[in-house]
Amino acid sequence: MFNRRDALKSIIVGGAASVFSPNTLLASTAPKKEKLGIALVGLGYYSTDLLAPALQMTEKCYLAGIVTGTPEKAEKWKQKYNIPDKNIYNYQNFDSIANNPDIDVVYVVLPPSMHKEYTIRAAKAGKHVFCEKPMAPSVSDCMAMIKTCNDNKVSLAIGYRCQHDPNTQEFMRITKEKLYGKVRMVACGTGYFDNRTTHWKQNKALGGGVMGDMGVYALQGARLATGEEPIAVTAQASTTRPEIYKEVEETMMFQLQFPSGALAACHTSFGIQMNYLQVNYERGWLRMDSLSNYSGNKGSHSKGIIDFPIKNQQAKQLDEDCMALMNSTQLIAPGEEGLRDIKVVEAIYKAAQNGGTVKI
Repeated sequence: MFNRRDALKSIIVGGAASVFSPNTLLASTAPKKEKLGIALVGLGYYSTDLLAPALQMTEKCYLAGIVTGTPEKAEKWKQKYNIPDKNIYNYQNFDSIANNPDIDVVYVVLPPSMHKEYTIRAAKAGKHVFCEKPMAPSVSDCMAMIKTCNDNKVSLAIGYRCQHDPNTQEFMRITKEKLYGKVRMVACGTGYFDNRTTHWKQNKALGGGVMGDMGVYALQGARLATGEEPIAVTAQASTTRPEIYKEVEETMMFQLQFPSGALAACHTSFGIQMNYLQVNYERGWLRMDSLSNYSGNKGSHSKGIIDFPIKNQQAKQLDEDCMALMNSTQLIAPGEEGLRDIKVVEAIYKAAQNGGTVKI
């Protein structure tokens, strides 16, 4: 989740009425803009098929630039989106983006192993950062990203688009308001069948493994449904296709314990199609089916349905995060939210390796 939420301008001490995440205040040198310019770093599937089209629908931001190591892609995007040459960068000259007032936000859409480097470089260039999930492969990477953004007075949001979805917000509200009492049990599954063999998701060095992708959705489902942070975890990793998943897990099952006594059984896989959340309360139930689809999510509960229309998740996420920057308000999913997930992911891997319970 980018965070993902703070200020485009610095706030006069004592004069700010908004609530701020400690990693999101920006210096007050930039003029007020009606729209923020976003540069996409990495032009793979997510940028090409989802973020770029979404940026044609946004009201508070626009596609201002790109960063790519492939000249052919650069030319194609230049023509398609009318991007000026001065807003097109490669990975070698990326740092010169600091001198470009057209670019307000750098959106890092790279394999997880590269998130730390480009978040830090963007922050040092004085740009706000939106970073795709998972935030990074390790807690230490996440903490370094947050610190650098704090030090350079820029914001860091994690791309947890589902937290911007009103259907997700509704099941969170039902828990928060205790409509059916306390949460007692959660079951959550997120996965799909992936036949690729050379993608970063099968490469450990690039941050691969199902926990670094679909696993975060399952973990988010349990965390958001309970409204709590887990205190202990057990886990089991497996694969049915060792010829593809040689270095990383294909499937992970993990069980979470929460401070209230709630329990969660979570499943995630690159070999099983699943996308659901089941919550059982003291006096009722809730089910999301699906939980994390790009087209939006829907569900039902003991007293009704959850089916709020949404035009485009990514456009909503981008607009809301940019509005937070422009209005000096709190981001929905700041860097600290990404860090919370990776703390649990590290514990899940440790539990799967040693076969016992790991306290968090």
